[in-house]
Amino acid sequence: MEMMIEDILESLVEQGGSDVHIQAGAPLYFRVSGKLGPQPQFGEMLTAQDAQRLIFSMLNNQQRKDLEMNWELDSSYGVKGLARFRLNVYKERGAYAACMRALSSKIPNFDMLGLPDIVREMTHRPRGLVLVTGQTGSGKTTTMAAMLDLINRTRAEHILTVEDPIEYVFPNIKSLFHQRARGEDTKSFGNALKGALRQDPDIILVGEMRDLETIALAISAAETGHLVFGTLHTNSAAGTLDRLLDVFPPIQQPQIRAQLSQSLLAVFSQCLCPKKNPKPGEYGRVMVQEIMVVTPAIANLMREGKTGMVYSAIQTGMKLGMQTMEQALAGYVRSGTISFEAAMGKASKPDELQRLLGGAAAAK
Repeated sequence: MEMMIEDILESLVEQGGSDVHIQAGAPLYFRVSGKLGPQPQFGEMLTAQDAQRLIFSMLNNQQRKDLEMNWELDSSYGVKGLARFRLNVYKERGAYAACMRALSSKIPNFDMLGLPDIVREMTHRPRGLVLVTGQTGSGKTTTMAAMLDLINRTRAEHILTVEDPIEYVFPNIKSLFHQRARGEDTKSFGNALKGALRQDPDIILVGEMRDLETIALAISAAETGHLVFGTLHTNSAAGTLDRLLDVFPPIQQPQIRAQLSQSLLAVFSQCLCPKKNPKPGEYGRVMVQEIMVVTPAIANLMREGKTGMVYSAIQTGMKLGMQTMEQALAGYVRSGTISFEAAMGKASKPDELQRLLGGAAAAK
């Protein structure tokens, strides 16, 4: 009997997995609690025909035409009663391959995620720019969804999101949501943001801030009285500031630094770190955040282009809810939640982590 994509996805969800990889000449691979492993129960090896059949079973006629023309495709796929999945299809070694990510239908609860109070505080701000950053798969979308859900339950606002794809579908509770997917509802993030400013939003979520136009429009929206949430693929607060500036020509950078110093509220840079001894059935990773809140001192560093001094400002801002990634990792090591080795693997400044934990931890 032929394997069906629904059986594969059901198995992924049952195992608590996040991703499935389909490749010709290899077995299916699942990522569970951050670890990638083969799934021989579905066969030792997929042929090119098997891979294409599974992938094409999730596509409509137009998507198949687009894939055959462009050799890659971004889309989403839903299994009723199970979950929705983000789908990326591409060609490798002449055959079709795909990666699918499970998108939870259950909107994450702010309190259950254990997010710091300073993150909650940002959901009460009337205007400004809040950035959640980190590598792919670091939980950025989950954090932002929890923040929007909190706003939805406590404030009457018009919330407009631009995503690729839509991962969590929000019901209208106290707030009114309009959610737009790039490629389905709008041609680009830039187009959607231009239109957004004429659609009476109070809060705007930008799923990806990668290009000059999108970043400029997001900063402008924050300056003109909107609360804007956005994501970047950066691993630190200082790195986020540099990335935002680097997309602009040098002649524009002083102006952008000045705008950011006035509109940026906070940067939350996060990663997922494996737990030391997860309990049976428990999620095997913990989210660790570097937190930068834009104080007058940090705003001044931004205006003057002194992003290299931002790390020191975060180190000394713990009373204001700030913490460096190394301070956050050290706290989890001390509590026994994560191992010293796992923390070192996530630290951008391993020497600083060793200093925080002292020689005893470093010797383990």
